[in-house]
Amino acid sequence: MHFPLRFKSFSIQGFSIQNFTEHLDAIAAIVCAVLVLVGWLILQVNWVGMAVLVLCAAYIIGGYESAREGLTTLIEEKELDVDLLMIVAALGAAGLGLWRQEYYLIVDGGILILIFAISGALEGYAMRRTERSIRSLMGLTPDTARVLQGNEETPVAIDHLQVGDRLLVKPGERIPTDALITEGYSTINQAVITGEPIPVEKTIGDEVFAGTLNGNGALTLKVHQPPESSLIQRVIRLVEQAQTEKPPSQQFIERFERGYAKVIVVSGVLIALLPPFLWNWDWETTIYRALIFLVVASPCALMAAIMPTLLSGIANGARQGILFKNGAQLEQMGRIQAIAFDKTGTLTIGQPDVYKIIPAPGQSETTVLQVAAALEAYSEHPIGQAIHRYALQRTQIPSAQNVQALPGQGVVGMVDDRLVRVGQFSFVESHLTDYPNLLQAWSQQCQKTGKTVIWVIQAQTALGLIVISDQVRADAAKTIAQLKALGVSPIIMLTGDNQETAQSVAEFVGIDQIYAELLPEDKLHLIRQLQQKYRHVAMVGDGINDAPALAQASVGIAMGAAGSDVALETADVVLMADRLDKIAAAVKLGRRSQRIVKQNIVFALGFIALLLAANFAGSINLPLGVIGHEGSTVLVTLSGLRLLKN
Repeated sequence: MHFPLRFKSFSIQGFSIQNFTEHLDAIAAIVCAVLVLVGWLILQVNWVGMAVLVLCAAYIIGGYESAREGLTTLIEEKELDVDLLMIVAALGAAGLGLWRQEYYLIVDGGILILIFAISGALEGYAMRRTERSIRSLMGLTPDTARVLQGNEETPVAIDHLQVGDRLLVKPGERIPTDALITEGYSTINQAVITGEPIPVEKTIGDEVFAGTLNGNGALTLKVHQPPESSLIQRVIRLVEQAQTEKPPSQQFIERFERGYAKVIVVSGVLIALLPPFLWNWDWETTIYRALIFLVVASPCALMAAIMPTLLSGIANGARQGILFKNGAQLEQMGRIQAIAFDKTGTLTIGQPDVYKIIPAPGQSETTVLQVAAALEAYSEHPIGQAIHRYALQRTQIPSAQNVQALPGQGVVGMVDDRLVRVGQFSFVESHLTDYPNLLQAWSQQCQKTGKTVIWVIQAQTALGLIVISDQVRADAAKTIAQLKALGVSPIIMLTGDNQETAQSVAEFVGIDQIYAELLPEDKLHLIRQLQQKYRHVAMVGDGINDAPALAQASVGIAMGAAGSDVALETADVVLMADRLDKIAAAVKLGRRSQRIVKQNIVFALGFIALLLAANFAGSINLPLGVIGHEGSTVLVTLSGLRLLKN
């Protein structure tokens, strides 16, 4: 529910009118709750007039938006919904309370309105979360680009770029739009697109993507497609579409609500009109029974059967470091049949690290590490920084002289007055006169599993290899085993990395299916295909490239500490401590919440049916009807609170 009021944004000492208006629905629910409580307290001291005024204010503030939406649906769509039913039931209870001077009925109507006001506030929060995630994605690209006109640079808004424009991107800047490199060489961090932490080397003729981060080389680019067609813009559109599509379960609930409202309203009218003709009831009795019907048939107990349970589950999850952003997703976790994992930053730590050091015969691991780290101390490349960081924790690093970093190749310099080269085999091969076949075999084996191999040579002799890899999380294999034990299958990996690396990680942790070398839209399409086959599919990821798939999945799960802002905003569940084993705990919590919700719904519907039958038989009066209605609500609420226990 959203109030249609809008104000210009300004701020005084931290107070923002825009922030205030964005939370009007939540403020209305809070004020309504306070007024209902105050009205009830005033009624206890028999200040009836004051209590009625306070409760009227609660009705107006808490019920305005529901009344507006219900009447709009009735007038424009010719449909009845629960919003309008709630207003009718609340006003009926209030009118009957005034007529019979049973003023506690006005409080009962206020409680009905309060429940719906809380529901509207939660809906408003979900909508604002969607808007924030879209704004975060849009902030990935700069607002302007440097367009080259001759030798002059002219800042031009991204929206005004034309195909064929020449752009200049300086070191450390983000690429403004998808384009082709016409001059220069650099390493590009494409984590926002592929999720992979190791930058990719790019040179003339290669394509670069909007939102990716340029390394230490200046690039001249040529725009080859309109900015609105860029990959990041397609990601934004995919997130928007996936988050606004209503899942089948939500559509069913909306149809049920409207059907329920029609049945109750039609039944209420019939009860108010037919008994005098069919059973010779007097009109006062008939109207009295009709109003009791509206009170006992209102869906308070039915709503209490669901929301307290889900809110208790959310609180339980929060204690365990599992943040559910809404109750529906807690329930969805219990239905999960298949689950897909991103690789980098999810199953793995998400940054290059030293996996292994392989010394040549006669050399030691320490020597290889010291010599390499001496040169890499001067490198800005992520792999060089990983080697240097690893060495700092384990050994003393000697000094180096005349160090020169050769982009795309490696590092060369002097250590202990001897020439040292550190880089991939293609960089050192022509300078090697002696290297054991064992090293070559190790190098080929590591590369087959997707790892990066760095050679360290000194004075044309190979000292050894340093193998770089993204480390698998310690709890990844345990988590996969736990999920399989719960019957969640298949377990799939979706990654932008190459097939060899994906296969290596999958075999290590026990993944069932692998899809590699994927772009964000590919992950989204695969999630849709999985949903067609398995219906309820979860997606676990951490990067911007995972955002469309997280939004599309039945439940999107993001890594809290390592995840990008967009992934955290888009996901439905956040693992605050990046502990994968909490996924299995979330599934168990979701299944337990489902069981309690089903029990509560059966009880609530059964009790409503019992009260309706008793009312029709004339066995209850209005106070008993209210007691039965409120009592059933309290009972299912207490039942839902069981989920607070671990």
